[in-house]
Amino acid sequence: MTLKPPFDTTPRILPADAAGVAQAAKVLRAGGLVALPTETVYGLAARADSAEAVAGIYRAKGRPDFNPLIVHVTDIAAAGRLAVIDARARALAEHFWPGPLTLVLPRLPDAPLAPAVSAGLPSVALRCPAHRVMRAVLAAADVPLAAPSANRSGGVSPSCAAHVASSLGADVGLILDGGACAAGIESTIVALRDGGGWQVLRPGPITADEIAAVLGVSEQTGAGQGAIEAPGQLASHYAPGKPVRLGADSAGEGEFLIGFGQLAGDFNLSPTGDLAEAAANLYAALHRAAASEQPCIAVALVPDEGIGAAINDRLGRAAV
Repeated sequence: MTLKPPFDTTPRILPADAAGVAQAAKVLRAGGLVALPTETVYGLAARADSAEAVAGIYRAKGRPDFNPLIVHVTDIAAAGRLAVIDARARALAEHFWPGPLTLVLPRLPDAPLAPAVSAGLPSVALRCPAHRVMRAVLAAADVPLAAPSANRSGGVSPSCAAHVASSLGADVGLILDGGACAAGIESTIVALRDGGGWQVLRPGPITADEIAAVLGVSEQTGAGQGAIEAPGQLASHYAPGKPVRLGADSAGEGEFLIGFGQLAGDFNLSPTGDLAEAAANLYAALHRAAASEQPCIAVALVPDEGIGAAINDRLGRAAV
């Protein structure tokens, strides 16, 4: 005799229309969790000013408590209520926000944020997202939202609602389905250092060259605090649960081949060699490979230029 569980393991998925946005805002204001799309990947959101709500994110993801979260805000003014916005931060925000850039800034002592958001660090990671659904929910909830990727910690990030449901199940009660994410990989994270220096902590859709063009100063590497300062810095991350071989020019025995350009493979990131298209398709490819019958994954060589650096960062951590 098979016993049915005393709970529903299927999350509720709503269309990201006005009614769905209103319901999501209601759940968030009450301290609940909502998965919703951004222009990068789907995020698992909770109000950032509630210690209990933020703890719910860590529980649902199985996320280590030393790994800080990104707080999403509506605009620069909202960011200024949480962190120190100097001339450099303002220049970057004015140029790239709303958009896929996260700034790691000194946290204000009286910032209305749960301590776990910063994982004990004196800084906070802030982003102003561009996606219409995330922006609508932020406005309706009227609170800053902590929102890491909506998947189990260390796993492949979700670029559609089905990925969220498959990864988190009943641990997220509500998912807003806004379709596939345009960028497909997480935001670029930049830390602004004392003395005018800066460093990319996680490559993403906005390149180091684009940031340098705004700041007028080249990147200063190796200037960190010696600890995890932002999401995506763990050595092993984005893992599909199978061995991953990089730089492949063909599939070996038992390998699912993720191709690029003229190397078609079982799933081609971009037949035309378009790096932006490849980034948008990266996590869908890894999810497809993880669900395949082949026990191993091979990935074609992706040029390490522009957004290709962000793609290779994710693939390198997936292969650890």
